[in-house]
Amino acid sequence: MVRPNFPVRLGAAEEALINQLKFAGADQAAERITVAGLPTRRVESYHYTDLKTLLRAVPPMAQPANQVDVPALDLPGSYNLTIVNGVASQQGTAPAGVTVGTVRGGVLTTRDDTLIHINNGLVREAMSLDIAPGVDQIIQIARRIEGVAAHVADALKIFVADGATATIVETFTGSDAAHVGNHATYLALGKDAVVTHVTVDLSGRDTSHFATNEYHLADGAKLRTLIIHAGSDLARTHLYPRMAGQGAHADVTGLNLVSEGQHADITMETNHAVPNTSSQPLFKSITRGRSKAVVQGKLVVARDAQKTDAKFMHQGLMLSDDAEILSKPELEIYADDVVCGHGSTCGKLDEDSLFYLLSRGIPKAEAETMLVRGFIAELVDPIENEALAEALNGIIDTWLLAGK
Repeated sequence: MVRPNFPVRLGAAEEALINQLKFAGADQAAERITVAGLPTRRVESYHYTDLKTLLRAVPPMAQPANQVDVPALDLPGSYNLTIVNGVASQQGTAPAGVTVGTVRGGVLTTRDDTLIHINNGLVREAMSLDIAPGVDQIIQIARRIEGVAAHVADALKIFVADGATATIVETFTGSDAAHVGNHATYLALGKDAVVTHVTVDLSGRDTSHFATNEYHLADGAKLRTLIIHAGSDLARTHLYPRMAGQGAHADVTGLNLVSEGQHADITMETNHAVPNTSSQPLFKSITRGRSKAVVQGKLVVARDAQKTDAKFMHQGLMLSDDAEILSKPELEIYADDVVCGHGSTCGKLDEDSLFYLLSRGIPKAEAETMLVRGFIAELVDPIENEALAEALNGIIDTWLLAGK
């Protein structure tokens, strides 16, 4: 790496990360931060989430903690796993068709991204899941940070076999402290596999939550994701779906729910690598108070990926004048026989719809809640499992009621 002509002034967070990476033997990742520091708004993918400014401190690496066997979501019949302070634990006997194990080191593909370098540098051992055909239970992984303020880097690697169907739910919670979490999930879908993957950040308000989800789809695989930010003061989730097999399709969806003082960012890069693939990313952001929601979405179509059908949409709803919603859709297309597009809208509650409900005798607060629920509905409605859909709607209702 070539050093710049002028030294980078490092803050307390950067110094802490450098020391932690060096202690873990990740000298190359430490050197990257030493040379360039944390990403600033000058880095295109972090233009709206300036980590050097937003991440002021990084606490010490987490110590082992007692495992917590109460899942964050009440999903009857689910198979529950935990990763507490980076240590994986299996609760009970895995159902037939599910194999739980571990793999050494990080799980993410190396990219030019600081958070990914940090995760790959700090993770010593990751949980692995292999899911065969015939598994009908929801698999819920509770990823928690317990105890005093701590920095946790953990990882999960999942393979869903050819022809298998799986519903995987990850929740992020923990004690009420100024934690920093850097979480990684690598999910590979075999041929004709069908997967629903839901991740929900319910961390305390003092937490900084970072997650990277990487997806690899083989021929005919079908993926639906739902990312929900509803907890941390600072949250950023990276999504990297790769359509690697013909006939693969991904519905990549996400929701930012941000209130006073919060900053939530969903950044996606979907790669269509082969012909005859499709994706339909849909993201929504709802902001109130002095808060900020960010959605960045890039669709990359390779030169040989003819007949790609990909459409990106972000819709924002501002419930206060002080709120901000920032959107950056991008297309990077190298093929010439494709149907691709992107769009972004942002506004307040529709006054005509609100007036209609008020004219029918519905109180204003209830009428506003009804409109917001309607705005969100198309993200949750496709979730086929009723218990999971009910739990997700409960999270949304709790957020809505907190603002009343």
